Amino acid sequence: MTTVLDLPAETGTHVTIRGLDKSFGGAVLYKDFNLDIPKGKIVSIFGPNGCGKSTLINMISGLMSIDAGEILFEGKSLAQTTIGYVFQNYRDALFPWMSAWDNIAYPVKRSGKSKEEVKNRVEELIALFEIKFNLNLYPYELSGGQQQTVSIMRALAMKPEILFLDEPFSALDFEMTLFIRTKLQEANLSTGVTMMIVSHDLEDAVFLADKILLLTRRPTRISEFMSFDMAKPRAPESVSDPEFIKTKSHALEVFQREMRA
Repeated sequence: MTTVLDLPAETGTHVTIRGLDKSFGGAVLYKDFNLDIPKGKIVSIFGPNGCGKSTLINMISGLMSIDAGEILFEGKSLAQTTIGYVFQNYRDALFPWMSAWDNIAYPVKRSGKSKEEVKNRVEELIALFEIKFNLNLYPYELSGGQQQTVSIMRALAMKPEILFLDEPFSALDFEMTLFIRTKLQEANLSTGVTMMIVSHDLEDAVFLADKILLLTRRPTRISEFMSFDMAKPRAPESVSDPEFIKTKSHALEVFQREMRA
């Protein structure tokens, strides 16, 4: 891989992306794409359909190869970095032959931790997420929201430095959306884990974000990388706060401008 980190990263950067190229079948998706993701913050990714939102986090997380460029995590490679990933289709992501408890514990067991350490880590997550449902049940016995909760707990089990979430609210009802919003904020605030969240819903994108990455149509560039400094944790009624409305309106304006382009 060619070293292309000519541009210095901003202070407090967790993920540094330089010179990223990606094409599919000769059609350019990303070309010489550069981005700094701040450490310990929640970054939402929003843009037109087909602009490569999920592809971006898949390349950063190593699930998809890049054609050219370099991605570093505080100067480290991906192999030296602990990550977590929450897939959009949680029904396929969970192991159906394992209980919910064993799904959460799986990555900790795989890391070679003792039974006591595994148990303690799962109990920490149960307390964080205030779990009331039976984790001895299998995924197919749980509701969609419960399955997504288990998926997020499993992704956090190894105390990742960065957590990727691909449209985590897309299949949830409103009640579970409010719950997951709250718990992701709590996880971020209590552990300092950096989060990158792909969203197709502008309200979800703005609600959780410290930074909102607004992308263009293909070939994909950064239209704007907005900051949103509203105090956390944010409650459901925060959506009616003037600061929230102003930020969402500006993001919508940028999005509509790209749709007209």
